Amino acid sequence: MKTYTKTYDSPLGKLKLQSTDEHITAVLFDEPGESPANDNHFLLQQCRSQLDEYFTGKRVQFDLPLQQEGTVFQQKIWDLISQIPFGKTISYHQLATQYGDLKAIRAVASANGKNKLAIIIPCHRVIGTNNSLTGYAGGLWRKKWLLEHESKHHAGVEQLGLHF
Repeated sequence: MKTYTKTYDSPLGKLKLQSTDEHITAVLFDEPGESPANDNHFLLQQCRSQLDEYFTGKRVQFDLPLQQEGTVFQQKIWDLISQIPFGKTISYHQLATQYGDLKAIRAVASANGKNKLAIIIPCHRVIGTNNSLTGYAGGLWRKKWLLEHESKHHAGVEQLGLHF
């Protein structure tokens, strides 16, 4: 199965977008020094367009065919994360509770960290129990930026009360 890759310049730095002919498979923060990729696949163009809308505050939910490899547990956690509304946050504790096993909180955090569809599967919306920013593969400054961006563009959202 062929993989297509395109570099996308976002307000948070370069993102590496990847797809097959049928699904978006990755949205990753690009590593410095990687060569820019520029495949022109229609799914990558669609992803880029929806990210543009997200970053300008015109899109609050993505509508793309997604697929990423992971265990059944990881897939379930990513599905739960996908249900967190734009402009809202939940704690790892709440996510583990939604999964149905509070004892799985560390595994939930690990699955969250293995998400390869950054922003689209909004793992940045999962925070510490005390509203602290904890762990983000793209760096805490990006997590903070994303949460502030969503708060700013979400009509009627209360201040998140996050600790930076």
